[in-house]
Amino acid sequence: MTNFVPTPWIDRFAARTERMTSSAIRELLKLTADPEVISFAGGLPAPDVFPLEQIDAACRKVIAEQGKAALQYSTTEGYLPLRELLCRHMERYGIKVTPANVLVTGGSQQALDLIGKLMINPGDRVLTEAPTYLGALQAWSGYETRYLTVPLDDDGLRTDELEAQLRSGPKYLYILPNFHNPGGTTMTVERRHRLVELASHYGTPILEDDPYGQLRFEGNHLPTLVEIDAQYHGATTSEHPFRGGVMYLGTLSKTLAPGLRIGWVVAPEAVIQKLVQIKQGADLHTATFTQMVAYEAATGGFLDRHVKRIREVYGERRNVMLAALEKHLPPGCHWTRPQGGLFLWVTLPEGANTDKLIRDALEQKVAFVPGSSFYPLGGGQRSMRLNFSYCNPEKIEEGVRRLGNVVARHLAPKAVAVP
Repeated sequence: MTNFVPTPWIDRFAARTERMTSSAIRELLKLTADPEVISFAGGLPAPDVFPLEQIDAACRKVIAEQGKAALQYSTTEGYLPLRELLCRHMERYGIKVTPANVLVTGGSQQALDLIGKLMINPGDRVLTEAPTYLGALQAWSGYETRYLTVPLDDDGLRTDELEAQLRSGPKYLYILPNFHNPGGTTMTVERRHRLVELASHYGTPILEDDPYGQLRFEGNHLPTLVEIDAQYHGATTSEHPFRGGVMYLGTLSKTLAPGLRIGWVVAPEAVIQKLVQIKQGADLHTATFTQMVAYEAATGGFLDRHVKRIREVYGERRNVMLAALEKHLPPGCHWTRPQGGLFLWVTLPEGANTDKLIRDALEQKVAFVPGSSFYPLGGGQRSMRLNFSYCNPEKIEEGVRRLGNVVARHLAPKAVAVP
C-alpha cells in the first residue's frame, strides 16, 4: 500500500483559499466538548427549550400526509406554504412582501455566502460594523473582500462616523441593528433613520441581518431598516411595501431550532431570481423535509407561543449573567446590557489581552470568544463575547466566577506595575 500524498491537490487550491480561515468559535467549541467546561463561547440556543414534542408531531404529520413529496426534490425558491407563513410573520414587523421576494436558504449562513457570491468581485469593499458577525467575515473573505468599518457604541452603529466611509464607495453595508452579535447593542431609532438617509444619499444598498429581532426581553419593538427605507422614500407600507433598497435576512435557528437549518432572504424579485441560480449550483434547494417540518411546527400560532417562552428563559439568564459580572469581575471592566438576543460584550481595562487570557480561562474550565475575532481590520484585544442563552443560571454564576478569577490574575501584574 502506498502512502497517501495530498500535495497534488494542495498545489491546485484556488488562490482565494489563502484568505479562508476556520471559525474561531467552531474551533473553540471543539475544546469545550469537555463536559466540565462552562462555555459562553458558542451562539447556541438553550437545548432545554427546543420544542421536541412539536417537532416530533410535525415529522409524523409530514410523513403521514406528504411523505413522498417530503422526500423528493423540490423548488429552489423554497416550500411555498413556508414562504407564505414567513411573509405573514414579517408583515407584523413592518416588512410587507410576497413569496416572490423570499428565498429559503440553509440557515442564514448560506444566505450570507450566496450574497457574497452574487455581489463581491475581488477587491470590492464591504462596509461592516466593528465589531461584526464572524460568520459574515468568514463567508465573504474568500471572495477577496476588502472591508471598511464603522465602530459601535451602546446605541449601535456610530452614524456620525459613517459618511466618511461611504465616500469610499462600498458595494453594500452589512448591519445588525437588533441585539448585535457580538456587541449585544441595539441601534436607536434616530440612528436607523440617519443610516438609511446616508445610504440612500450615496446610493449604497443595505443588508439587514436580523436573527434575534423577536427575542426582545425589554423595551418596545423598533422599526426595521426595510420599513424605514420605504418611509424615507415617501411610501407608506400599503402603497409601497418593499422598495428594495434594503435586503433582509431572517432565520428560524434562534426561534425554532438551528438543526433544521432554515433561513431566508428578502430581496427584490430580480435579485431573488439571480440568487436562485446561484443556489442551484450550491445545493439545488434547502431540504424539502425540514422545510415542511418547520412549517408544520411553526403554524397555528405555536411559534408565537414558543418565542414568548424563549424570551422568558433568556431574559432570566441575561439577568443572572449581568448580576454575576457585577459581583465577580474586577473594577475597570465594562459590559453591554442587551435588551434581547443571546450575547453581551465585555471590555477589560487598558493593557488586557483576551487572546492570551483565553488560554488561562480554558485551564479553569470556562470559555468565551476573544474580541479580536470580530474585527475585520484588527482590534478588540481587550474585549470578549459572552453567550448567556446556553447555560442554566447555576452554570452562568459559576462560569462568571471562574472568569472573574482569571481576569483578576491577568490584570494583577499590570496593577502592581503602576506607581
